[in-house]
Amino acid sequence: MPKGRKAKKVEVRRKKEFTLRGKTLPELKELPLSELAKLLGARARRSIRRGFNSETTIFLAKMTEGAAAGIVQRTHTRDALILPEHVGRRVAIHTGKEFKEVEVRPEMIGHYFGEFALTRRFEKHSGPGVGATRSSKFMPLK
Repeated sequence: MPKGRKAKKVEVRRKKEFTLRGKTLPELKELPLSELAKLLGARARRSIRRGFNSETTIFLAKMTEGAAAGIVQRTHTRDALILPEHVGRRVAIHTGKEFKEVEVRPEMIGHYFGEFALTRRFEKHSGPGVGATRSSKFMPLK
């Protein structure tokens, strides 16, 4: 080692493994739905306890069928819960105007599909009076 230089330790940055309340993704996939519900938040727990509606049940069945083929599943059911089986799949969620394609990541478990396809967009106005209220049209010029 040359004089005057300190030896630097180079650490390889590892990607942190995903866990949900101490359970890894493979462990979550093994859990039955009733046990998974105990790990999720109150709203997701309630959705599971009450049971999924017919549209959501059909969508979940299509997700399991399309997984093997790698098909992007299109859906209008924004209120479907993201389960561990959906991780790694691609879903096209309807926004009311178009389908927004989303890849399901482990961090999304317990959320709803509609949270990841926004239905409203932010409209930025160029200046006073353009697209604003009528009273702000008549801004005095300095």
